[in-house]
Amino acid sequence: MRKLNQALLASALSLSVLSCGNVQEEASYQVIPLPQEVSLSQAAPFKLTKGTPIVYPEGNALLQRNAEFLADYINQATGYKPEMKAVAPDSKNNGAIALALDSSITNKEGYVLKTTADGICISGQTENGVFYGIQTLRKAIPAEAKGADIVLPAVEIKDEPRFGYRGMHLDVSRHFFPIEFIKEYIDLLALHNMNTFHWHLTDDQGWRIEIKKYPKLTEVGSQRKCTVIGHNSGKYDDTPYGGFYTQEQAREIVKYAQERYITVIPEVDLPGHMLAALAAYPEFGCTGGPYEVSPTWGIFDDVLCVGNEETMQFLEDVMDEIIDIFPSKYVHIGGDESPRTRWEKCPKCQARIKAEGLKADKKHSAEDRLQSYCMTRIEKHLNEKGRQIIGWDEILEGDVAPNATVMSWRGSAGGIKAAQMGHNVVMTPNTFCYFDYYQTDQTQDEPDAIGGYLPVEKVYSFEPTAELNEEQAKHILGAQANLWTEYIPSTQQVEYMILPRMAALAEVQWTQPEKKDYQQFTQRLVKLMKLYQRDGRNYAKHVFDLKANFAPNAEKKSVTATLSTIDNAPIYYTLDGSTPTASSQAYSAPVEINQSADFRAVAIRPEGSSKLVEKKISFNKATFCSIELPDVKPAPKYTYAGAITLVDGMKGTDSYSNGAWLGFIDGDVTAVIDLGQATNIQRVATDALVDMGSWIAGCTGLTVSVSADNKNFRQVASQDFPADTDFTKKQVENYEVTFEPTEARYVKVVIKRTPALPKGHAGEGKTPYLFIDEIEVE
Repeated sequence: MRKLNQALLASALSLSVLSCGNVQEEASYQVIPLPQEVSLSQAAPFKLTKGTPIVYPEGNALLQRNAEFLADYINQATGYKPEMKAVAPDSKNNGAIALALDSSITNKEGYVLKTTADGICISGQTENGVFYGIQTLRKAIPAEAKGADIVLPAVEIKDEPRFGYRGMHLDVSRHFFPIEFIKEYIDLLALHNMNTFHWHLTDDQGWRIEIKKYPKLTEVGSQRKCTVIGHNSGKYDDTPYGGFYTQEQAREIVKYAQERYITVIPEVDLPGHMLAALAAYPEFGCTGGPYEVSPTWGIFDDVLCVGNEETMQFLEDVMDEIIDIFPSKYVHIGGDESPRTRWEKCPKCQARIKAEGLKADKKHSAEDRLQSYCMTRIEKHLNEKGRQIIGWDEILEGDVAPNATVMSWRGSAGGIKAAQMGHNVVMTPNTFCYFDYYQTDQTQDEPDAIGGYLPVEKVYSFEPTAELNEEQAKHILGAQANLWTEYIPSTQQVEYMILPRMAALAEVQWTQPEKKDYQQFTQRLVKLMKLYQRDGRNYAKHVFDLKANFAPNAEKKSVTATLSTIDNAPIYYTLDGSTPTASSQAYSAPVEINQSADFRAVAIRPEGSSKLVEKKISFNKATFCSIELPDVKPAPKYTYAGAITLVDGMKGTDSYSNGAWLGFIDGDVTAVIDLGQATNIQRVATDALVDMGSWIAGCTGLTVSVSADNKNFRQVASQDFPADTDFTKKQVENYEVTFEPTEARYVKVVIKRTPALPKGHAGEGKTPYLFIDEIEVE
């Protein structure tokens, strides 16, 4: 059996030795996020023992609290809690861990951690910086070292964060979590050097924060009568669901976060996502109701009536109580996914449009500008009280509120545009930062998720300032990951979805990009996971899975399978669909596959086998032939490798965002395949991924035409297929047509899309995506 990589062992396990009868454990500064500068020396180390005190300057209450945190952290790892002492600023502090302020450190969150044989000193420009130095020391100490002395190698660490905004978001509207868990969530932010907690408190499915002037917001708006099962299946659990935080509890959370140098940014999403508020106060809607707290997920036409002055007063009143609870500079006011449907027919909204002189142009409707009016008015109200707004990137659709900070979630494009316009931006693109997406494309054993595919490696690859010049990049305040909880009902699943992706994000936020290295990160991650394990966190372990990359090679007309693990565990594979064992073919180099195969691979470790990797390779007469999409192109977000994806021999799984599928939204798909020479054919087929809950429907027709010259085509087959009506359907569907054998060089295939989502669906009448992979010609 191959031995584990020695560097991995060094970071995963502490070196244990015996000295004078005492167990010693060696610390490692290979932590996450990686500090900017770590200078190890060969000088004698420092030994942390039961008798080592933590000292702090007398009269500094914040550093005293920092010392208490450090003592607790050491106690969690070793079982003994160091004594804390207040000392004079000029004390020698030999044999101690000393906390100090140093005005020569330029960054307010920066720190210097210096270890010598005489002791450890953690200094920062501010107490905040010292806190981050404490986090580094905490993570350097082995997670499990009960009763041991800790040997800390001599080092000088100079560190500061890359970005000033380092955030994590949590939606508590779709599913509610107790205050004890919110504190645990904040503790995880502190562990990962994050300083901002974005608390999404209101939405269509529940209003979660007490507003004293409007008590029905929680009396009515915090309770829904039931919850839809799965992805808007039309079936419900018939179980009332609710919960909210009192203002006293919210202040408790704010204080808890402040003690850990974390700012809580509240979000009250407006003017859309307000069904819970409308259920409580229907007079604030355009139709007057009746409304209900939504038991389903989605985007709803019923939004606040911006033309009603009482509605605007309601929003200002709510904001007044919010800023009384939350002292943060920013208040998040949403602004996303607010349909204009009701406003177009509402007399009050139309009167407001006329009174305010809101005009349509080529880019924006008058109703778009009505939303901008709403956002700008709330911004002005908050600005007058010393606060600023953040909104989702939809606030760019109209006249952007002048001082707004934009949170870019629909990819990075909105953030790039906002930065180019001079607005400050927090990057939260769903392509890199939506932790409600699946962590693996092998989803059969995963808890239900909203969809998508976002592995740890992709999170780690995120570059928040990409495509911006140096001046524009200054407007990028930082980055944040979002956790929407439609399909996350428990605290255990929250942890599963964020850990360890949170660690990858922490390094994006903190560490300079030139110092990042994913392979080295995974080795440090094993050490951090020991801490997750010790603390009972329900973290995901996909990084230990076998990593497989399947790349088409058109020149060789083959698929190249490249396999790896983070610890170089031995890998075995088969090509016939059988489950690999240690007796199967051992993997030693990339595998070239040039015929149809059912590829399976597994890594085998002493503790057992990894998750099985499966890939169906299907060669046919169209595989690796030239292909064009002359009419409709894939949506930019789902283009991946382009048209070659449809003839690369690789079948897609049930994950639409792993690169195996092309996603179309603009019409029927026409593909023209050049077989290279006149060829006899009699069958054409394709696969489509159907995921009705994600607004992805199947094919409704297939037409095949043939040609000898790519000009004159003759239709040889056409067949219609029934549109999907099962809202719960999620599977790969095959569609095929057969015909009399015919000779052709060029094959034109028209794949007919589903024109609209069916009646009763959450997206009724809207255009669904069509996702297709292989076009097979036989």
